[in-house]
Amino acid sequence: MRRQILIGDVHGCADALKRLVDELAFDPSQDRLRFVGDLVNRGGQSLEVLRYIHGLGEAAESVLGNHDLHFLAYAHRKPSRRKKNPEFDAILKAPDAEVLIDWLIKRPLFWKNKNHRLAVVHAGIDPRWDVQATEARAMELSHALQTEPVLFFEHMYGNRPRRWRPHQPHFKRLRAITNVFTRMRFCDAHGRLDLTAKGDPKQPPKGFKPWWMHRHRDWKAWTVVFGHWSVLGLMVKKSVVCLDSGCAWGGQLSALISDPKQPERTIVSVPARLG
Repeated sequence: MRRQILIGDVHGCADALKRLVDELAFDPSQDRLRFVGDLVNRGGQSLEVLRYIHGLGEAAESVLGNHDLHFLAYAHRKPSRRKKNPEFDAILKAPDAEVLIDWLIKRPLFWKNKNHRLAVVHAGIDPRWDVQATEARAMELSHALQTEPVLFFEHMYGNRPRRWRPHQPHFKRLRAITNVFTRMRFCDAHGRLDLTAKGDPKQPPKGFKPWWMHRHRDWKAWTVVFGHWSVLGLMVKKSVVCLDSGCAWGGQLSALISDPKQPERTIVSVPARLG
């Protein structure tokens, strides 16, 4: 395998995604695409995005983002209870809707490659979780999505509890895990989240910092790649990389390339729209 190619929040921007993949000279026989989540919503081409990534088979993987979970909740809700979303409805009306929904709900919340020392989440990682604990929490949430999706989605929304605890009631615990993986930006050293602040990481709410400033020491040798924070934009550090360069807002779609043949990881971006 030659390259691990990690791609930021697509948000239904199929044209930009295809241009980026062309720019990367992607070879599905050797390369692997890894998405940071939020494949759908806002860009107008969510159905095309799901079909394209699903069609790549084992050459592509994505973690789930909050917009992906929002779509899955929409799909599992009775039509009379849905707040109409034309982009989601286009997926549900498609002849391959069931296949795409089944594929999406089986995506993980966390992905790692030990050889490349790369990990991917959509939003962040609780500062109390080492690599093993992060994987365990992700698997716990994935299990709930597979075994009790309707009940899970009924309890998914909400900002409380403000942090994960090991002995919380079942659905509160799952909501806390969901908020960590798919919604967090700021937290404190004890894992307490501020889910209302979305702005400049240099101006955090009092008592909070950007989540990566509190990471567990077990992540020291890793690079954690995430999205979700369009205000932060493209940020490339040795230990953390944000790939949300605002494609859905007319910005760019960005990719991080990890190539065993190259000593340095590189970034490739394309504009959301041509012209």
